[in-house]
Amino acid sequence: MTRGTTRPSLFKKGGTLLSIVLSGIILAVISPGAGAQKGDFRLRQFLDSRHNHNRPYPAPGQFMEILPHGHRVVFWGKERYHFLNGVWYRPIGRQFLVVPPPVGITVPLLPPFHTTFWVNGVPYYYANEVYYTQSPVGYVVAERPKGEISQTPPGKQLFIYPRQNQSARIQETDRRECQTWALNQTKYNPDKPPANMTEAQKNQGPDAYQRALGACLEARGYVVK
Repeated sequence: MTRGTTRPSLFKKGGTLLSIVLSGIILAVISPGAGAQKGDFRLRQFLDSRHNHNRPYPAPGQFMEILPHGHRVVFWGKERYHFLNGVWYRPIGRQFLVVPPPVGITVPLLPPFHTTFWVNGVPYYYANEVYYTQSPVGYVVAERPKGEISQTPPGKQLFIYPRQNQSARIQETDRRECQTWALNQTKYNPDKPPANMTEAQKNQGPDAYQRALGACLEARGYVVK
C-alpha cells in the first residue's frame, strides 16, 4: 500500500457492511424465536377432536410472556392459575406456561365452546382435554368419567348441593358410587335403556333411577332437588 492511501470507511454513504451487521442484530431482537411468545395465536396449536369437540387449542408445555386479555385468576391452595377460553396457564417466573389444570380446581364459568354429555345421568362439560362438573360455586375440574357416554339428557335433572362441604374429589366418588347403586336397584341404565320397553316403562325407568340416585346422595349428606 502506497503512502497516503486510506482504507474505505465503513460509515461512508453507500457502504453496506455496517448496515448488514446492524440489520441482522435488529432482526434477531424483534423476530419471535423459540422462547416465550406474546400471544396464544403464535403458539403451536393442536386440534381437540375428542367427543366430537373439534376445537384448536395451544399445546401444553409452551411459554408466553403476556397473557391474553380477559383471563381469570383461579387459586388452587396457594398456587395461582390463569384461565381463558378453556386454556389454563401457570406462572413460572415472569412467564406463563400452558398446562392442564389440577383435578378439583373450580372456575366460575365454563369455556364458551364446550361439549356436553351425560354419564349415568350426570352432566359433564368438556373442552381442551378437560372435564368439568357443576358445583354450587361454579364448575369443578373432574377426572375423566368412567361409563357409557350419552349425548341425550335424562328426563329429569338433579341439582345436588354438598351440605357437609364435601371436597370435589369426595363428591366425584359419591356420585359414581350412587350411580352404580341406583342402577342395581332399578335395573335401569339411562345410557342403555332396555329394548322393547313399553311407554310406561320408558316413563317410569328414568324417574325411578333418578329417585334412587337422589336417595343415595341424600343419605351421604347432600341436598338433592
